[in-house]
Amino acid sequence: MWVVAATVIVMGMLSLPLMLRYGYDKKLASGVIIASGTLAQLIPPSLVLVILSDQIGVSVGDLFLGALIPGLMLSTSYILYILGLAFFQPEKVPLIPDDVVIPQGNQLIKQVFKAVVPPIILIFAVLGSIFFGVATPTEAGAVGAVGASILAAFNKRLTPQLIRDAAHSTAVITALVVMILFCSSMFSLVFDALGGKTLITNLLIGLPGGYWGFLIVSNIVIFILGAFLEFIEICFIAMPLLVPAAQALNIDMVWFGVVMAVNLQTAFISPPVGFSLFYLQSVAPKEVSTLDIHKSAIPFIILQFIVLLIVIAFPQTVRWLIDISATTGV
Repeated sequence: MWVVAATVIVMGMLSLPLMLRYGYDKKLASGVIIASGTLAQLIPPSLVLVILSDQIGVSVGDLFLGALIPGLMLSTSYILYILGLAFFQPEKVPLIPDDVVIPQGNQLIKQVFKAVVPPIILIFAVLGSIFFGVATPTEAGAVGAVGASILAAFNKRLTPQLIRDAAHSTAVITALVVMILFCSSMFSLVFDALGGKTLITNLLIGLPGGYWGFLIVSNIVIFILGAFLEFIEICFIAMPLLVPAAQALNIDMVWFGVVMAVNLQTAFISPPVGFSLFYLQSVAPKEVSTLDIHKSAIPFIILQFIVLLIVIAFPQTVRWLIDISATTGV
């Protein structure tokens, strides 16, 4: 959630005023920032997937591979939606003004290379170390920290103050997660000792429709919780109540975890209390109202629901890369 908050806030401060200045529709500009910024919850190496993997008892590498195609499906759906608007309603996506200087030739290639290649190398180093079995997710986090430090040093931004700020932020987040983990573990132990988990499991298994009844109810519950709570509380408290029923119904747990992650991705941008909406609202220019921001999320929520239904209807979207990895031994 902190990554999403930082992404949405930074994009809201830098990109939104620029798009408004060039005449982009304010609802489209706001919606793009909200939806794309929240993709950090699903695209590996997502912290949501790391915590989910622990709670549902599957390999984090499998969950990363399983979430990759649904994440790309979401980003592709955003791109197609924007291209469609540019074609049918060009006034909402205007051309860049003639007075804006765009680098050409080698200068453009150099700027793109400098902006894109280093982050891609860093992402590959983190994910590749997990996928190829070189490092565990915890060790891969250290790889990412070292890689980010090297990039900061190359850009002459690695200062003692930056290191202190990063250490302080890490300590605060770690303390928060440990506190939530302690409280959720205490709740789970008491709830289980009183027979609550068994009661919930039997209730979910006995729902009308069996497999599909459980899937519909679990998605509705997680979606509602995702609109009000952070993913850590949901993963530590709600997911352990759903996992036994899912296992009893012989549901593929990797696929179930990805479905829940896509569901949470949708909940986080849903009005009226989606977290990403308020992150953008805190930094949006005055001409962008709260109502504009909430309305801007609706088309992207519809796109996410479509992708969610596709992932539910076609589990191979999740299993494809995992099966390839198992076949090739990678």
